[in-house]
Amino acid sequence: MKMFQVYRFSISWSRILPTGDTDVINEKGVQYYRNLIDELLANNIQPMVTLYHWDLPQPLQDIGGWTNGIIVDYFESYADLAFKSFGNKVKYWITINEPLEVMRGYALTSTAPGLNTSELGGEYLTAHNLLRAHSRVYRLYEKQYRSSQGGKVSITLNAEANFPRNASSKEDQAAADRVFQFQLGLFAHPIYSKTGDYPPIVRQIVDQNSAKEGRPRSRLPRFTAEEVEQLKGSFDFFGLNHYTSILVTNKNQSSEHVLPSFTNDQAVNTSADPKWPSGKSSWLKVVPEGFRVLLNWIKKEYDNPPVYVTENGYSDDGQLEDDIRVDSYKIPLRPGSS
Repeated sequence: MKMFQVYRFSISWSRILPTGDTDVINEKGVQYYRNLIDELLANNIQPMVTLYHWDLPQPLQDIGGWTNGIIVDYFESYADLAFKSFGNKVKYWITINEPLEVMRGYALTSTAPGLNTSELGGEYLTAHNLLRAHSRVYRLYEKQYRSSQGGKVSITLNAEANFPRNASSKEDQAAADRVFQFQLGLFAHPIYSKTGDYPPIVRQIVDQNSAKEGRPRSRLPRFTAEEVEQLKGSFDFFGLNHYTSILVTNKNQSSEHVLPSFTNDQAVNTSADPKWPSGKSSWLKVVPEGFRVLLNWIKKEYDNPPVYVTENGYSDDGQLEDDIRVDSYKIPLRPGSS
């Protein structure tokens, strides 16, 4: 393991704060992470620490989890404790890992916490509070810790590369970009764009759909002017998790009764090219060229921020001859790959 220069791991919020608040601190849990960090540094490995990787203390879930705005205060207090306890030895921090997947947990019963809150906009409320929590923690570090600890703080976002199913179809081209804007831009645009706030196309679509549904307000909440400014530029790098790609085709929903949801707002159908090799995980299609497509999209949309790839990989059966896995890493790195 000494060949690695950086080791990324997550702190369990519940492990050091069983109630979710700083009134009860598990000192043994804190010491566990101190020991881990010290051992990494003793072997010349820099720790990259993620504050939230989906394990929410149960008492906070009991009051609504990420749909309850008060969680932003609790997350800030938790991060403050982490910075105080470990920040003098940690130079890379991730506030939240894959907020898109956290958001899906408030729509899909297959993903923790397994709550279907789509009809009332719970998915978007979750995303909204995750973004508010990220910016609060980033600004906390900036104000109170950066000058003495000298670390970097950002968020890690996950994204697929989206290809139009019919490359010559303008509708499919627009649909592929729409998926980028909803699934990556929803979180990236408020942080990395020069204008801040949610992507205009996302705001337009969700507002229009909410009005059609007879709602007095949009399912997508609004940031205050102060929150827009706090979020804008709240990064030191772009943390990116990428595994696979999809084909996207436009879906005409004008004549249908469509249930309100983040998924249906995108108005697309997705699929995989049968020619793409599949990993052991059925969803993981090996599409090496997708990496460059995704990186170029980020470069174009957000003025080429420094990107740290925090997760990427290929699942196999454990065989020793695994050329597909090797190619999945090598091909995107070749000069001129597209």
